[in-house]
Amino acid sequence: MHPAKVCVPFGTTCADAIARMTEEKQPCCIVIDGYGKIAGLVRTQDILEKILFKLGPQTLIEDVMDDKALTVFEGEYLYHAIARMRRCQVDEIIVVDQAKQPLGVIAYREAVEAAASRLIQHIDRLGGEGNLDSLRGVKAAQVEIARDLFEDNVSAAYIQHLLSHVNNDIVARIISMNLAHMEAEGWGTPPVAFCVIVMGSGGRGENYLSPDQDNGFILDDYPDEDHGRVDQFFRELAARMCHDLNEIGFPYCKGHVMASNPLWRKSLSQWVEQVRLWGRKRNAAALRLADIFFDFQPVWGRVELAHDLRQNVLKMVRENNFFLQEMHRAQADHSVGLGLFGRLAPDPDVQGSHKMIDLKYRGTLPLVEGIRLLSLRHALEVTSTEERIEKLHHAGVLSDTEADYLGSAFSFLVHILLYRQVMDYRDGVLASRFVRFKDLSKRERENLRNALRHIEAFRKRLKAEFTGDVF
Repeated sequence: MHPAKVCVPFGTTCADAIARMTEEKQPCCIVIDGYGKIAGLVRTQDILEKILFKLGPQTLIEDVMDDKALTVFEGEYLYHAIARMRRCQVDEIIVVDQAKQPLGVIAYREAVEAAASRLIQHIDRLGGEGNLDSLRGVKAAQVEIARDLFEDNVSAAYIQHLLSHVNNDIVARIISMNLAHMEAEGWGTPPVAFCVIVMGSGGRGENYLSPDQDNGFILDDYPDEDHGRVDQFFRELAARMCHDLNEIGFPYCKGHVMASNPLWRKSLSQWVEQVRLWGRKRNAAALRLADIFFDFQPVWGRVELAHDLRQNVLKMVRENNFFLQEMHRAQADHSVGLGLFGRLAPDPDVQGSHKMIDLKYRGTLPLVEGIRLLSLRHALEVTSTEERIEKLHHAGVLSDTEADYLGSAFSFLVHILLYRQVMDYRDGVLASRFVRFKDLSKRERENLRNALRHIEAFRKRLKAEFTGDVF
């Protein structure tokens, strides 16, 4: 984006605005309200069509501005901006912060030049909106995008982050679509403010190509006597959201970790009490639910609710070290895929002639769980595994060598697994978390052994720290 060089407040005359645009050599002028938020836009074309020879120079800028100027948040991907400009047939889009204050301008032509031309069709598909068919296209485009990025030698971790972003964006668009449908059908608007969260790999920004649903609602607190009315609305919304996600390619979660399940649809106060209850119970079921939940991230709605819940979770964990010890105990049998003498161990549950390894449950999962435990102990708010490793390193929890080994191990495992999934899709094979030994080169097998050895050493360290058992 370019800086927003010409921003004028309400009350500015057309003459002054045009003078500023001429001085700064800018094709547009952003109009802001009394709070510094974007209110509209005046383009060179507007000057020609609305002002020149038609209105006096003292006409106020708000009388001629376009009050429906397109905006995009600063944290969005470029494909969002390009897709919206193409769809609305405009030449610019205003970049704003969370307070809707303008930060810069993106010109369509420059944005297209910045994007690879061969990705334009993918961008159109990723930017689809309005109905389930277009969102199915968005989901299908992910495989082609991932394949193209691999060919461009983009890191697998970045591709994962992009996949997660697109998936979470789909959830947000489905929520917006269903809220509009429900209002049109007479349900009205949401009775209280709320936030949609995703958990698991989506919350960590580590989606692969075929994630299922892990979602929930955080509702603003409301009086107990309103529960029937409030829950009826959000029960309906959750059912529609989960149905639509399943329709476009996000299967229903087999463990029912979805907002359609009342366990994952609560007010903020109810969530805080639920987390405390998990901490007190310390049984296998409670630990498993907490483990799924701890990586949550907001994807739509009042994000402050998710922030408040995060602070409560971190406070509970800090005050309940035994809970983390119990979580470690529940994960103790999640070993890496190595057998005797540090050799790669094929998965015993896979039938057939090909040796295969489950790179999720016997590769990334043992590392993700261990890094999560340390992050919770040290009250880190970030959720992605890479960010957690970096933060733990900066805090002195991980040494330079350990952080380097673990970061490299995670990147390598993600690369192997995601790349194999992309190739499976290319070959018309259902993508899974398993990788065949025969599909790995000699160097890849050696690198895989080294990565798993580093993870195994890390888990032995955790065992000593959380249980005091060094054997």
